[in-house]
Amino acid sequence: MTRLLAGLLLALGLLAGCSDGSDKSADPDPTPSASTTPPAPAKPAPRPKPGTCHSLSYDAAVAPTFDAKTVSCKAKHTAETFFVGTLDTVVDGHLVTVDSDRVQQQVSSACPRELAGFLGGSAEDLRLSMLTTVWFSPTVEQSDEGQDWFRCEVIAIGGPEELLLLDGPTKGVLGTDTGRATYGMCGTAKPGTTDFERVACARSHSWRAVGTVDVRPAKGGAYPGVEAARDAGQSTCEDTVRDLADDPLKFTWGYEWPNKKQWSAGQHYGFCWAPEA
Repeated sequence: MTRLLAGLLLALGLLAGCSDGSDKSADPDPTPSASTTPPAPAKPAPRPKPGTCHSLSYDAAVAPTFDAKTVSCKAKHTAETFFVGTLDTVVDGHLVTVDSDRVQQQVSSACPRELAGFLGGSAEDLRLSMLTTVWFSPTVEQSDEGQDWFRCEVIAIGGPEELLLLDGPTKGVLGTDTGRATYGMCGTAKPGTTDFERVACARSHSWRAVGTVDVRPAKGGAYPGVEAARDAGQSTCEDTVRDLADDPLKFTWGYEWPNKKQWSAGQHYGFCWAPEA
């Protein structure tokens, strides 16, 4: 029963309760009955739109839900909505909640997949950048109201727990030299040293990630262990940096392999590093 229909039935019930069965024509001035006006249904929140920009803090970017206001993409912003999809909340004929593992896995697969095509460049360019995606879905209450969207946001990690301001629209940015230079992955010192911090290349830095090396998993896809991960990229990274060096007989290089936590998060490759000229 809709709210409007329920309101009309309530009004009719009140009128019937006031009747005493007498001839209404004998009473020329009956007391007016109070009518019940049903409340207007709540207007659903608008569906997010791709191409909108937002000013998010790092903490807001890693939160499960999203309530930041839209800002002009020409103004300072740290996030851009690049894709909006529709949640599939029906599994085998049964409705599942928006915060279920099944629904969240759908979103966590879709956003990284869409990001690669949106940013342009190659898969290697994306690996070597500080651009990544975060995603948001409606709250349980919003889902109950009928909201079925999910939104994918592109952000750039500027440094430890810090977002970089985005320099205008990011569509196709990794297909340009400027975009790769701005959002590339750099370091404040040689990887493995105490002063090393991973930063966007737009920030002050002394080392740059120049290549990646795939690390083979152990049986069943498990983490291969520190020794195997370390050995996987030694010769490859040395050769990669040698090819880039001004003097192939005198150069410095570094290799950063994935640890177990990074492996579990999906990073199955290491980084080759070279000092910035």
